[in-house]
Amino acid sequence: MVVNATGHTLEVLSGGARLVTAPLRERNSVSIAFMFKIGSRYEPPELAGVSHFVEHMVFKGSEHFPTAMAVAESIEGIGGDLNASTDKELTMYWARVAGDQLERAVDVITDIVQRPRFEPEEAEKERDVILEELRMYLDSPADHVHTLFEEILWPNHPLGIDVAGTPDSVSRITVNTMREHVRRHYLASDLLVAVAGNVDHVRVRDYLTEKLELPSEEAPSFDPALPLTQGAVNILDRPTEQAHLVVGTRSISYTHPDRYAVDLMTTILGGGMSSRLFQEIRERLGLAYDIHAFSARLADSGAAGAYIGTEPAKASDALEKVMAEIRKMCDQPVDSEELTRAKNYVKGRLLLRLESTGAMAAYLGEQHILTGEILEPAELIDQIDAVTSEDVRRVAHQTYAEQPLVLAAIGPIKDPRALTDLIEWSGNG
Repeated sequence: MVVNATGHTLEVLSGGARLVTAPLRERNSVSIAFMFKIGSRYEPPELAGVSHFVEHMVFKGSEHFPTAMAVAESIEGIGGDLNASTDKELTMYWARVAGDQLERAVDVITDIVQRPRFEPEEAEKERDVILEELRMYLDSPADHVHTLFEEILWPNHPLGIDVAGTPDSVSRITVNTMREHVRRHYLASDLLVAVAGNVDHVRVRDYLTEKLELPSEEAPSFDPALPLTQGAVNILDRPTEQAHLVVGTRSISYTHPDRYAVDLMTTILGGGMSSRLFQEIRERLGLAYDIHAFSARLADSGAAGAYIGTEPAKASDALEKVMAEIRKMCDQPVDSEELTRAKNYVKGRLLLRLESTGAMAAYLGEQHILTGEILEPAELIDQIDAVTSEDVRRVAHQTYAEQPLVLAAIGPIKDPRALTDLIEWSGNG
C-alpha cells in the first residue's frame, strides 16, 4: 500500500485488482469507478461494438438486481447517480452517492459486472436502441465527420471503427458473445477501482475484497497501430446546411515525454476562444462558426487535428486559413506571452476539473490503468511549466509537417479537389 502526497492511496488487492482512493473529507459525496482495460480496439471487426453492447446490457439486470428498474432504483433511490462509458481502450462503470452509501454502490456495480443476466429478449430490445444510436450519429454531421476521420486515420484497424460498432457487427452480437466477452475481459488483473470523496481506504478495501469474485488471468492484447504511410481524404457529399471538416494526423501516446508539449500546441492552435484558430478564422475573418483543435492519446499512438464547421461556400477558404495556421505553428516558435497564457489555461483547467469527486476518481484511475503511474497535480504542473517555445514548434513540425495528413468532410461539396489540394503541402504527403 502506497500513500502519496495528495493523500491518495494505491494498493493491489488479492487477485490482482488495484484500488486507489483519495479521501476528500470535506465532501458529502463519494464517487467510485470500476475501470476495465478493455475497449473497442480489442475487438475483431466482425464483432465491433461488443464492449459497448455489454456496457449497455449489464444495466438490464443482474442476479440481485434482476431488472433494469431494479438496477436504476438501487442507486437513484438513495439520491445517487449510476452510469457507464466505453472508449477505445477502457470501459468504466461509476456511481456517485452520499458518503455513507458507498457499500450500496459497491454492491450494485460488483453485481452487474460479475453476474449480468444477458437475457435474449432484453438483448434484442437493446440492439434496436444501439442501432438507433448509430443512426443518430449519422444524422449529426458534426459528430459523424469524426468517425469518417478515424476511418482513414486508422485504415483497416479496429481503431478506425466507431466504438459502438457498425450496423452489421451489432447485428451479429449474441448473448453468448457477450458472456464470452465478460469471461475473457472482465478480469481482476485488468480492473482498477478508483474512489474519491468522503471515504476511508481500509473500509473500501475490506468491503471490496469481500465482493470481488473476478478471475485473474492473462489479459488479451490488441493489434498495434501501424504507422500512417500516406494521406487520405474521406468526403461525403450531403445536402447539409453547414460543411463539417476535420483535418489532422497521428500523434503520440499516453506515456510519450512530449505529451505536455502537444497539449500546449493544441491549446495555442485551437483551445478556447483566445486560440489562434478561433481569433483568426472566426473572429477576424468570419469564416467559421465552430472551430477548434484537438488531440487524443492511446497506448501506442494518438491523433491530432482541427474541426471546422462553416458555410459550404466558405469551406475551402476556412481550410486554407487553418492550414496556414498549422504551417505557422510548425515553422515559428511561439512567443513567451502566448506560451504563458496557454500554460495557465491548461493548468487552470486541470485544477478546476479536480474539484469534483467524480473527476478526481477518473483522474487517478485513468492515469494508473492506462499509463501504469499516477502523477500528482503538482508534478503535472511542473511538466507543463518545463515546456519551451521550441518544444511546441518541434512537436508541431513532427506532428503536422513530418507525417501525411488526412481530411474528412461532410456537406454539399461538389469539388473535393479544391479541399484535397489544400492539405498537400511540402513536408508531408
